[in-house]
Amino acid sequence: MIETGTPAPDARVAVAPREWVSLRDLFDGRPAVLLFFPLAFSSTCTAEMGAIAEDWAAWQAVDAAVIGLSIDSPYVNAKFAESTGAPFPIVSDFNREATRAYDVLRPDLGGLKDVSERVVYVIDRDGRVAWSWQGEHPGVMPPLAAVLEVVDGIR
Repeated sequence: MIETGTPAPDARVAVAPREWVSLRDLFDGRPAVLLFFPLAFSSTCTAEMGAIAEDWAAWQAVDAAVIGLSIDSPYVNAKFAESTGAPFPIVSDFNREATRAYDVLRPDLGGLKDVSERVVYVIDRDGRVAWSWQGEHPGVMPPLAAVLEVVDGIR
């Protein structure tokens, strides 16, 4: 994982099929919360994105640019965002540029190769890693209340 205080890397991600953007462009000058997750539609990933969607007013209150990232295709992520009610982008890191740049590549998950670990990074307005968290294993939910507190403290 990338250490606190380190400049946040940039990478190209797909926000929709055939629509690639710079990850940094999604920050839009706000503190960013990068939610790397292994696979769309798995139980913990669905619970995580759904919990943020259900509490969206709290994330808006801290003016966070929330971004979900998985190695799933942009087609799958579009359906996943729709199914979870996510009002924030869930982008495709199909080419694993962001996953590698942020050092969160999991070589094997039950026979599935090169997926993302479940990791949260908070990036401050200056583009530096302000906080990070990684679950003991992919089935552990991130401490979303703690993430909100961190973002509130740096905004």
